Amino acid sequence: MKQAVISGTGLFTPAQSISNEELVECFNAYAEQFNADHAAAIADGSATALELSSVAFIEKASGIKSRYVMEKTGILDPQRMVSRIPERADEELSLQAEICVAAARQALDRAGRVPADIDMVLVACSNMQRGYPAMAVEVQGALGIEGYGFDMNVACSSATFGIQQAVAAVQSGQARAVLVLNPEITSGHLNWRDRDSHFIFGDACTAMVIEAADTAKGSHRWEIVATKLKTSFSNNIRNNFGFLNRFDEAGIGQPDKLFRQQGRKVFKDVCPMAAEMIKTTIAGAGLEVPQVNRYWLHQANLNMNLLISRMVLGRDAEPGEAPVILDTYANTSSAGSVIAFHKHSDDMAPGQLGVICSFGAGYSIGCVVVRRI
Repeated sequence: MKQAVISGTGLFTPAQSISNEELVECFNAYAEQFNADHAAAIADGSATALELSSVAFIEKASGIKSRYVMEKTGILDPQRMVSRIPERADEELSLQAEICVAAARQALDRAGRVPADIDMVLVACSNMQRGYPAMAVEVQGALGIEGYGFDMNVACSSATFGIQQAVAAVQSGQARAVLVLNPEITSGHLNWRDRDSHFIFGDACTAMVIEAADTAKGSHRWEIVATKLKTSFSNNIRNNFGFLNRFDEAGIGQPDKLFRQQGRKVFKDVCPMAAEMIKTTIAGAGLEVPQVNRYWLHQANLNMNLLISRMVLGRDAEPGEAPVILDTYANTSSAGSVIAFHKHSDDMAPGQLGVICSFGAGYSIGCVVVRRI
C-alpha cells in the first residue's frame, strides 16, 4: 500500500476585509432602526428589542477581530446586510470554482506539479453554490485535469474528511495525486442581523495536493501518518436551506435557512469530543501527546481552541503550539485548520509531528497526524 503525503498547499484570500468596528457600526444602525420602527410593539411586549453589539463583546466571545469577505459594501449597508454579487451566466466560471482555481494553482506550484499530474479533484466544503453539476468537475475542466472529480460536505470537517478520501485514493492506486479544495464563501449563509452570530464567519479557499510519497517532488512534504473520522448527529448547528424549500413557500427567507447554532451547547459538547479524538488518533498512530509539536485546530472560536489544547496537553499551549488565524480570518469553516497549517508549518524541522483537527456541525470531527519529511 502506497504512503500518502501532502506535497503542496494553497490559499486564496479575498481582497476585502471587514473590521469589528465596521461590522458593529452597521449592525447597531440596523438594530436602532428596528427598535424605532417597532417601538410600540416593544412597549406592549409583543416584540423584543434588539440588543446592540460591540467590539468588546465580539472579541470576548470569539477572539475574532476582522474577517475577509468576497464583497463588503452590501454587508455594511444596514438596509441590505448581504453581499452584492451578481449571478454569472452558465458559460462563465462560477464564483466558487474561480477561488478554487486560484488556490489550486498555488498548491500545484508548491508541490512542483502541473494539472496533468492530478487524477482526482475533490471539492469539500460547507455550502455549494449549486446542486449540480459538481463544483469539482467544473474546477477539473477549468484546470484541464483528466480523471474525475466530485463534491462532498461534512460542514466544518469537510477538509479533514476530504484528506482521508484523498489518502484512500492514493493508497489504493486509484489516483496518483489528488487535489483537495475547500472553497468557503461562508458570508453567504451568515445571518448578519443576528447579534449572537453576525461576526462569526469569513471567506477563503484552501487547496492541498496529496500524492504518493515515492513520486512527490515538493520541498514542503508531509507524511500522512494517521487519519481518524467521527460523526454523531446533533441539531445544535444547523442550516435548513435546500431545494425542498420551494415546497413550503412560507418558509423561504426565514432565519433557519441561514446558519444557526446553540453556541453554549456546542462548546460544552464539542470541546471534550475533539480533545478525546485528538488523543485517540495520536495513540492509534503509536505516538504519545508529548511527541506532537503542533496542533492546527479548526478556527471557530478562540476559547474553544484554548480549552481543547489544554485538555489534550494537560496545560496551556505554548505560543505557536496551536496557531491562531481566526483573529484576522474569522471562522472559515473547513478551510480554517488548513489555513493555519498553510501559514504555520514551513518553520518545522524534518521529523517533527503535527495534528490537523477539524470539528463542526454533524457533529463531525476529523484528525490527521502528519510528520515533516
